[in-house]
Amino acid sequence: MLSLKNIEVIYSDVILVLKGVSLEVPEGKIIAVLGANGAGKTSALKAVSGVLHTEEGKVTDGSIEFEGKRIDRLDPEQIVKLGIVQVMEGRRLFEHLTIEENLMVGAYVRSDSAEIRKDLAKVYEYFPKLQAMRARTSGYLSGGERQMLVMGRAMMVRPKIMLLDEPSMGLSPILVKEIFKLIEMINNQEGASMLLVEQNARIALNLSDYGYVMENGRIVLDGPSVKLMENEDIREFYLGLSNKGKRKSYKEVKHYRRRKRWLA
Repeated sequence: MLSLKNIEVIYSDVILVLKGVSLEVPEGKIIAVLGANGAGKTSALKAVSGVLHTEEGKVTDGSIEFEGKRIDRLDPEQIVKLGIVQVMEGRRLFEHLTIEENLMVGAYVRSDSAEIRKDLAKVYEYFPKLQAMRARTSGYLSGGERQMLVMGRAMMVRPKIMLLDEPSMGLSPILVKEIFKLIEMINNQEGASMLLVEQNARIALNLSDYGYVMENGRIVLDGPSVKLMENEDIREFYLGLSNKGKRKSYKEVKHYRRRKRWLA
């Protein structure tokens, strides 16, 4: 459904952040991208959604295809109309607008008013808390409420694929479980594929079908999520577990040495 083929991304014509990244998102699947800060995960999502140019970035090599059509040369609005929507890191809202007004912004590329209203009702079914507060100004929402709102706004596009950037960031463990349960429901019930960038490796791999690990702008490891959960490097570097399954200290995990085969 979505395919990145050896893409390179450069910022300000000098900073190379993606160095030949290739990955695929099959229809109806959840694909996880793991990696530390600065690995290039968010840049990969922005390359797909077409918003790189807002930060003086561009795809300089390789290609991005969606349903067989090349999209890396399209404007963001054209990409959204194809059914690709990015849920940005940081839960960016129009804070002066109400919850419902923010949701309606998500349908700005659509003209089917009756269907838009049906989709608004569907969003409220997924997020009943938003319906109860639909007239509230968005700038006063909590972190969890903001995450629900940006996901609901993305659903108003009727997405074929959602690009989720760190949905768990800054949320309590209880809210993280709630948000990821909703992600799974949207995937199962609406059929939307997901490309999930996440630092919480455990919950991302438990939810996803397939995973990629990025370091320094490259894919260093990939495979079915079940297999990655069993991988010695993933267990040590991302799950904080020793070979015997015991949790390691944060200091031990933080100061690991990469194995040579990761850099091959």
